[in-house]
Amino acid sequence: MDLFDLSGKVAVVTGGTRGIGLMMARGLLQAGARVFISSRKPEACAEAAKELAEFGDVTAVPADLSSEEECVRLAREVGDTEREVHVLVNNAGATWGAPLEEFPAAAWDKVLDLNLKAPFYLTRAFLPLLEAAASAEDPARVINVGSIDGLHVPPLPTYSYSASKAGLHHLTRVLARELGPRAITVNAVAPGPFPSKMMAATLDAFGSEIAAMAPLRRIGHPDDMAGVAVYLASRAGAYVTGAVIPVDGGIGTTV
Repeated sequence: MDLFDLSGKVAVVTGGTRGIGLMMARGLLQAGARVFISSRKPEACAEAAKELAEFGDVTAVPADLSSEEECVRLAREVGDTEREVHVLVNNAGATWGAPLEEFPAAAWDKVLDLNLKAPFYLTRAFLPLLEAAASAEDPARVINVGSIDGLHVPPLPTYSYSASKAGLHHLTRVLARELGPRAITVNAVAPGPFPSKMMAATLDAFGSEIAAMAPLRRIGHPDDMAGVAVYLASRAGAYVTGAVIPVDGGIGTTV
């Protein structure tokens, strides 16, 4: 259906070399978009680009997005080859867990730099390319990857992570109001448990219990994340902005 067709569009997915970012990048490619993926490690970029190449036109650009300078450089490098960016997925993120009495200042700096500040800097850096792609009938799209841990109190002592994701959800709403008149939508996806490196240890230890908590009684599948990315990036999602969409089998809103 052309309602979900992304042919001719350009998308950028940060943290696109593994986990949720890789799932989203694959979905956007399968819908027809040309996709730039970014990650801190060049070798991870090369490996992911090779894996994704079977689905479409993918380019990897290594960048450490914990600094504003690298956010600006990524936008500049994409702009060297593209006049427009139709979709920006702010997915790169980090987590940290430690008991309250031991939780270090470094955990706040690392996690908030990547999870909350980087999406703001990236959106600002890509704004000229997003505006170039935008129209009233088919806006440019910013998709922020939050978490259900920003919607409810998580069971683990990940203080900076849950705070950063709650902040990102609200930043999404603020930017949606700011950028709507420029024909750019800004939405957030709040994933629940999905197979990823970040979730691997937790799922290994508690996967069956977590699945049992969900009303849908399972962990997320890659297609679940690919699908919501394509929806928000395509004409199907053109009138949606300022939304935070849980993709979690119901855990964040019913448990």
